[in-house]
Amino acid sequence: MLILENVQKLNQYNYLPMNTIKYIYENLGIHSAKVFSVVSFFSFFNLIPEGEHCITICRGTACHTKRSRILLDYVIDYLNIEEELNENEKVFITTPDRMFTVRTIACFGQCALSPVIELDGEIHAHMNTEKLRVLIDKIKEEEKKKKKEMKKKEMISDAN
Repeated sequence: MLILENVQKLNQYNYLPMNTIKYIYENLGIHSAKVFSVVSFFSFFNLIPEGEHCITICRGTACHTKRSRILLDYVIDYLNIEEELNENEKVFITTPDRMFTVRTIACFGQCALSPVIELDGEIHAHMNTEKLRVLIDKIKEEEKKKKKEMKKKEMISDAN
C-alpha cells in the first residue's frame, strides 16, 4: 500500500495510471486482483487524474445533517461545473482547466466538526459556503500570482 501511495504522490495529477499499476504488480510479483482491490477499496487512491487542488466534501451522516449537500452544490456552481449530480453517487469531477477536483467521501471521521471538507489534504471544520468561497478565492488568487511570475520569468528569459 505504501508503494502505491508514494507512486501516486509522484504523479503530477495525483493518480495511478493503469500502466503504472501494471508495472507495480508485475515487478512485485503480486496478482493484479490484489492490487486493484486495494486501489478500488481505499478512497484516497485515484484511477483518474485530479486537478491541481482537491476539494473533498464529507457526505457522512453528521455532515449530511449539517447540510454538506449545500456545500457540494455551492462548489459545483461556484466553479462553473456543468455536470449533473446524482444524489446517490460518489462525486469526482475535475474542472476543464484542471485547477480543481471536487469529490465526495463517505466519512472523514470528524463528525464533531461537521460539516467538514478537506482542501489539498487539510481538514476544514464547521464549513459553510462563505468560508468555502474564501478558500477557493485564495487559491485562485495564488494561482494568478504564480502565472504572473512565470510569465515575468519567461519574458526575462526571452530577453536574454
